[in-house]
Amino acid sequence: MNDNYGAPGAHSPDDDYSATVLGSHWIQRPDSSDTLALTGSSPTVALSGTEAGAVAPDRVEGTLMRFGPGVNADTMRRVAVTPAAVPVRRRTWRRHALPAVVLLAVVALLLWHRSAPSLGVESVAVAAVTPSPGCDETADITGVVTTNGVPGELTYRWVRSDGTSSDVLHEDLTRHQKQAELHLLWTFQGDGSYAARAELHLLSPVRRTVSTKLTYHCP
Repeated sequence: MNDNYGAPGAHSPDDDYSATVLGSHWIQRPDSSDTLALTGSSPTVALSGTEAGAVAPDRVEGTLMRFGPGVNADTMRRVAVTPAAVPVRRRTWRRHALPAVVLLAVVALLLWHRSAPSLGVESVAVAAVTPSPGCDETADITGVVTTNGVPGELTYRWVRSDGTSSDVLHEDLTRHQKQAELHLLWTFQGDGSYAARAELHLLSPVRRTVSTKLTYHCP
C-alpha cells in the first residue's frame, strides 16, 4: 500500500473520481427514505424519495406526443371530426332512367303506328282467264285487289257454286305494292255442260265480295 496518498501535493485516486447520476430504474432503493452518501471527498448525491424524482431519467416509459407550432386545439378538433358522407343520388337516377326511356320508346312506337296510314283497298275484281273450259280442263280464276300501296295483309276466301270453299287465305303486301293477284284453280271433268260461278270474299282489311261466271262444256 502506498503511503504517499496522504502527502500534500501527491496525486490521489479520488481526484479522478466523479459521481455518476443513474436513472431511477437502474437503482433499487431500500424501502426506507435514508440518504445514501458517497464516502470520500467527492460530492454526495442524495437519492432520497423526495429528491430522486428531480433527477432526469435516462429513459421514459410510454409515448409522448407533440404538435408543431401553429396547431391549436380548435384545429385538432376540426381535423378529428370527419364530415358525414353525402349520399350519392346519381346511381338512383341511372337506375330509374332506363325503364323511363324504354317506356317512352314504347309509347312513341304506339303513337307512330296509330298515326301511320293503314292498308286500304281501292277496288276488287275477279275474272276467269278461260271462261269456257273444255273437257277435263282446269279454269284459272283470278282476283285482282288494288290497294293504296301501304304494306299489310289481305285475308280472303274462295267460294264455288258446287258447294265447296277454301280455307281462310292470307296475302302479304310490301310497301308501294298497289296490286295483289289471287288465283283459284278449278278443274272440271265428265261429259256434259255445267254453268259455274266463283266468288271471291275479301275479309280484311275491308269486306268485299265479287264473283265471275264460266261455262264448262264437254260433248
